[in-house]
Amino acid sequence: MTENSTVLVVEDDVSLMQGIRDILEIKGYKVLTADSGLAGINVMETSQAQPDLIVSDIMMPFMNGYEFFNEVRKEPRWMKIPFIFLTAKGEKADIRVGKALGAEDYITKPFEPDDLLVVVAARLKRSREIETMQTQEVGSVKRGILTILNHEFRTPLTYIVAYADMLNREPDELTYEEMKAFLGGINTGADRLRRLIENFMLLVELQTGEAQNTFSWRKCKFNNYDEILRQTVEYLQPVAEEKGVMLQVRYSYGALPSIIGDAEYLRTALIRLVDNGIKFSDKPNSCVYVSADARDGQLCFDVQDEGRGIPADKQKEIFEMFYQVNRQIYEDQGSGSGLAVVDRIAKMHDGGVSLESEVEVGSRFTLYVPLAR
Repeated sequence: MTENSTVLVVEDDVSLMQGIRDILEIKGYKVLTADSGLAGINVMETSQAQPDLIVSDIMMPFMNGYEFFNEVRKEPRWMKIPFIFLTAKGEKADIRVGKALGAEDYITKPFEPDDLLVVVAARLKRSREIETMQTQEVGSVKRGILTILNHEFRTPLTYIVAYADMLNREPDELTYEEMKAFLGGINTGADRLRRLIENFMLLVELQTGEAQNTFSWRKCKFNNYDEILRQTVEYLQPVAEEKGVMLQVRYSYGALPSIIGDAEYLRTALIRLVDNGIKFSDKPNSCVYVSADARDGQLCFDVQDEGRGIPADKQKEIFEMFYQVNRQIYEDQGSGSGLAVVDRIAKMHDGGVSLESEVEVGSRFTLYVPLAR
């Protein structure tokens, strides 16, 4: 409801700022004001009531509207606040900059009071709808996590508790090799717990929109794909060696075209794709191939394994949260959330994930992202 909504108005034209405040207060909004971006940051840091919406001019001294927007988006507690730009220019370039930054809307000066009220009400309504949807999605993620807690968290905890108990009860009777084995078991259990927790935290970020907010201000133009491949293989090499799987990287020859995205999120997605390939490679001397290439206007990360393959009727379902193929047959460990994470990161980059698979032959996953224009 409007009487519960607080709007921060940032405008260096004092008479216009007061006029906007009056228009909004008549409709029941609580209004905070600032005459510059710096003053706006100060108001947000010191005010007990955080704004539900920000209306900001662009051309201001000390800190312009774009700079103010970037500072707001860097602060986690402010990242979800919808942002409306006021602009006297009305130029397409000006509007494009605001939209590229991630601003929700813009209003061209001069404007009618009703135009301002319509945009403010619409953005607040949309913000509440997104918040409600995200709350429901968080609930869904929590329920999914609870369904696997009994098995997935108990298994590594059993490793840790059992080996720690043996070390504690008979330390003087154990040989060096036994102690080393027990400590290795504790380390394995702890590492698996860490991976589970990291995966679930990332899932919550993706489901609630926190990851999208982070992506909006962290994304940039880059093409250092070989570094992403190198870091991925380096991270998963111990896992592959333990499973007896070879990792083979096909580095690109020469520079590939750039994309606009977040290298850290893409590395996270690629790690999960390669980890998935390792996990389901059961044949002796299996190999997982990883590469990056540009084709059909897309940057493509390909991950090909020589594993079990995925039946055609299961291929759409594998990107669903907490889904695993034939778990009752293979007794696989894992939460079933890795491919769901990959799918959401790809979509965050306006891309996607494709799959080619043949049972008992292997699978090829392709994470694709549009090339920068």
